[in-house]
Amino acid sequence: MFFISFVAIATCVPAQKKAPALKTVTIVCSQGFQGPELWDRHEMPIDKNGFITIFDGQTFAGWRGYGKSHMPSKWKVQDGAIFFDSKAKGEGGDIIFAHKFKNFELEMEWKISEGGNSGIFYLAQEVANNTEKKGGLEPIYISAPECQVLDNEKHPDAKLGVDGNRKSSSLYDMIPAKPQNAKPAGQWNKVRIRVKDGHVQHFQNGVEVLSYDLWTPQWTELLQKSKFSEKNWPVAFDLLNECGGPEHKGLIGMQDHGDDVWYRNIRVKILD
Repeated sequence: MFFISFVAIATCVPAQKKAPALKTVTIVCSQGFQGPELWDRHEMPIDKNGFITIFDGQTFAGWRGYGKSHMPSKWKVQDGAIFFDSKAKGEGGDIIFAHKFKNFELEMEWKISEGGNSGIFYLAQEVANNTEKKGGLEPIYISAPECQVLDNEKHPDAKLGVDGNRKSSSLYDMIPAKPQNAKPAGQWNKVRIRVKDGHVQHFQNGVEVLSYDLWTPQWTELLQKSKFSEKNWPVAFDLLNECGGPEHKGLIGMQDHGDDVWYRNIRVKILD
């Protein structure tokens, strides 16, 4: 849900000139998984190509912890980036931008620490579990496809899975990113994820590295060959097989895997 509006930004210019108007959209975000949901409205910049900046480099407007109403304290803003500080004391956990997108392009840059691991989720849901843990949630990664974020050289996950399908920008444990053109730990990589009517593409550093189609027999087959198979993990299989839920839309998230990671220049274009 979003609305286009215009916000004028004052600048020091001669009196005869008018400062250009900054085009914005109003993004409505859920305050927390607490039912009935409460909502916040955020004015966010949108550029001439339709990309909405969903992280302003200064605040966590629209962001919160997965299943929480606040940002966990280990996630910080550092030099214009969202930074997970593994050494900080306090609360960790995965985070989300609390607005559900359906057809979209997501762009961002990420940088991983040496030997580090993280991930980018999309079409995610906050799903209550059906166990005796009253009020608990299923983990985000069993409802959302994951674009892997990894130090391919020093993290052991790079050698696990099949044919490199756990290396950076891969569809985790299902499709390897090829060509594998990730930059080393400590350097910025650019990722773009495009979801349009179930057709998904991952791009890494300007190159398309994989594509697949959700909600098809081929998608089900991919799941059956992964750690999320119906036999090995039936709850994950059911959620991922119908990822995005009945409306085929969901949340964007980032993973706390216990390692330092940075994300910046995060923006989304909503596709018709």
